[in-house]
Amino acid sequence: MPSAGSDPFTLAVDCGGGGIKASVLDAAGTLHAPAVRVPTPYPLPPERLVATIADIAAGLPPADRATVGMPGMLRHGVVVATPHYVTRSGPRTAIDPDLVAAWSGCDIRAAVEARLGMPTLVLNDAEVHGAGVVTGSGVELVLTLGTGLGTAVFQDGVPMPHLELALMPFHGKGTFQDHLGNATRRRIGNRGWSKRVLEAVEMFDGLLHFDHLYVGGGNAKKLKVDLGHRATIVDNAAGILGGIRLWDIAEI
Repeated sequence: MPSAGSDPFTLAVDCGGGGIKASVLDAAGTLHAPAVRVPTPYPLPPERLVATIADIAAGLPPADRATVGMPGMLRHGVVVATPHYVTRSGPRTAIDPDLVAAWSGCDIRAAVEARLGMPTLVLNDAEVHGAGVVTGSGVELVLTLGTGLGTAVFQDGVPMPHLELALMPFHGKGTFQDHLGNATRRRIGNRGWSKRVLEAVEMFDGLLHFDHLYVGGGNAKKLKVDLGHRATIVDNAAGILGGIRLWDIAEI
């Protein structure tokens, strides 16, 4: 049964471009079931994402609340833009104008909340990931290296208004996401890709003057460069663990 009082169980869902994974955790961060992962289905209008989350949740232990991380820019659970879910067949495929319209302004938090019947938070996936690793001291930058590039900035443990740093121009052609995403890594190899990650980190440092950097995501373990003494490579499980800590932040 779900917990009561001050120790709620949290359904934590990490929605990526290639897969959606979830588990249920107690207040101490202990998983009460092995994480379940399914491939991200495409095409993916909002109602299909909600249904996918509900299907996964149905096979997991009951929870009192849910935290969902997804790619793109969200404000108070409303989607401003999302990069992968507006495509016909997944990342780097053609954009579907109908999906762009369906996702723009979609209150995905309300939709998930209504379907699951529990209080829900929906944020950018890098912000959820970062909440699981930041120390709460100073300016902390979180980068997630996966299908694309996720970014989040925290000030004293609180996520700042989301900036789509990944969509800024890089190398005079394309964006950081284009150059640091998985497709480019596979094309140019881990060493060449790692040099680009290092260059991006140096540029972000010049912009933000961060106190610490955390690098996660499925490709973090493939880095072949030293990112410096202020950088920490973090486990990809943070994308689920961060689902708990976000509920302790008064305003996000």
